[in-house]
Amino acid sequence: MPFTEEELREQIGKLEGWKLEQDIMVRKYMFNEYMKGIAFVDEVAAISEAFDHHPHITIDYKTVILRLPVDVEKLDIRQANEINEAFEKNR
Repeated sequence: MPFTEEELREQIGKLEGWKLEQDIMVRKYMFNEYMKGIAFVDEVAAISEAFDHHPHITIDYKTVILRLPVDVEKLDIRQANEINEAFEKNR
């Protein structure tokens, strides 16, 4: 069963760095080296393939912004958690 909007906001509030903008989950990741950001994007791509749910990715030098459309909320939250774990590994 999908989350109510309040439940969705509560779940996203528990995710470090993520926010909800309309029906899109957004997070900005900052890296101290350009290639670390690129390695992170590679991991995000693999995670996204596994979930079959792909974010819009913007790379601006050492900044990576992900915009993940909210589809199946419980999977979106799990995917965002995995992406955060990849960030911690690559920073």
